[in-house]
Amino acid sequence: MDDLLRTWFVANDYAIGAWVFRKGLAALYLVAFVAALRQFRALLGTRGLTPIPDFVAESSMRASPSVFHWRYTDRFFAAVAWVGVAVSAGLLFGLTEVLPLPALMACWALLWLAYLSIVNVGQIWYGFGWESLLLEAGFLAVFLGGTESGPSWLVLILLRWLLFRLEFGAGMIKMRGDACWRRLTCLDYHHETQPMPGPFSWYFHRLPAPLHRIETAGNHVVQLVVPFGLFLPQPVAGLCALAMIVTQLWLVASGNFAWLNWVTIVLAATAVPDSFYRVLPGVGDPGPAPDASPVFAVVVAAVTVLVLVLSYRPARNLLSRRQRMNTSFDSLHLVNSYGAFGSVTRSRYEVVVAGTDDPDPGDDTVWREYEFKGKPGDPLRRPPQWAPYHLRLDWLMWFVAISPSYGRGWFERFVRRIAEGDPETLKLLRTNPFPDAPPAHVRVQLYRYRFTTRSERRATGAWWVRAAI
Repeated sequence: MDDLLRTWFVANDYAIGAWVFRKGLAALYLVAFVAALRQFRALLGTRGLTPIPDFVAESSMRASPSVFHWRYTDRFFAAVAWVGVAVSAGLLFGLTEVLPLPALMACWALLWLAYLSIVNVGQIWYGFGWESLLLEAGFLAVFLGGTESGPSWLVLILLRWLLFRLEFGAGMIKMRGDACWRRLTCLDYHHETQPMPGPFSWYFHRLPAPLHRIETAGNHVVQLVVPFGLFLPQPVAGLCALAMIVTQLWLVASGNFAWLNWVTIVLAATAVPDSFYRVLPGVGDPGPAPDASPVFAVVVAAVTVLVLVLSYRPARNLLSRRQRMNTSFDSLHLVNSYGAFGSVTRSRYEVVVAGTDDPDPGDDTVWREYEFKGKPGDPLRRPPQWAPYHLRLDWLMWFVAISPSYGRGWFERFVRRIAEGDPETLKLLRTNPFPDAPPAHVRVQLYRYRFTTRSERRATGAWWVRAAI
């Protein structure tokens, strides 16, 4: 029995990749819980823009499983998030490595349950695909194995299946969506109009048009062709995973997409065999993987069957002409659909919020703008790097600039909180131009932004040119 488990269950050649995945995922959980702690009071707290108590009063535990259906206070939310911070930090820094396998699995399960509880009451602020991605990867991490068991072949295959759906789904949504993807012209706009440009986005946007075509074609190859190689023998699977990692690092450099790219990278790391890692300085042979216990093997087999059954609808969605992206087909977010940027905006619009202490505004009134932490505002400010940290308000402001409907239920309340000088709301912003007293009036205005040309950049030092609409 032990020989059978060792041969068919334990993946002896993937210990390093499994270690990279666990450490990387723990780090991303840590970022997610810290972001929740720092932003929840203004967004979701009792006096937040979309309060959790109001949501749970209108929703059911079955529709949105969460510990907050049993009890909600701001202190309890903070306690849950702090538990997530502590456990993820313990996993990241190796404090849990001395635990027996059941206790280690309980740590990963606790992280998954805590974050699931937050996501399922997070409403529009947690409606992004990378929330489900973190939960799905986190659920599989529970059963990957640890110090008492080598990485499970079954779970490694499930992680590749997740990576396949993530990449192939993103590729198919593009081919079925905006024609510019098929014409290889989407990246003429995307680096400039993406939700939150990064420090190097200006340079990516200013690449010559032929390089944009190569970028787009390379993206199609990596998302539509390479994922099939994940299920081929080595070294093909490892080379395909490395191609995905390189592409994701390119995306990390070109913009801010929270932890989407980083989860993809740590998923791809599990498909890279130990022999690839050993070419790196200081990386040795981890030795033979420990044997799996029969009980653990049975549990993993049962989870594998569950995931395969739940994969039916996401797999059918991949083949559908009406493909849905970033959709959870079950309230536990166990198996989901993914995709991004099926359409690309050609122009960038920004909502600019400003205030004045003039009690009777007129033509000569001086308006002072509120700067957000990540989204473009001051044209002279270089786009900052925030990913993998997720600025939820900044992302939603990008959507509001596209259509006011995205601000339904919270945007007017946000403006009122600004006018009142609400401390928690102001913590979400980079600057408060009225530190001593709230403004007498607040103005919301729509601007069109574009990156400066090379000559404009040299002449003015600005990164953006903007015009009021």
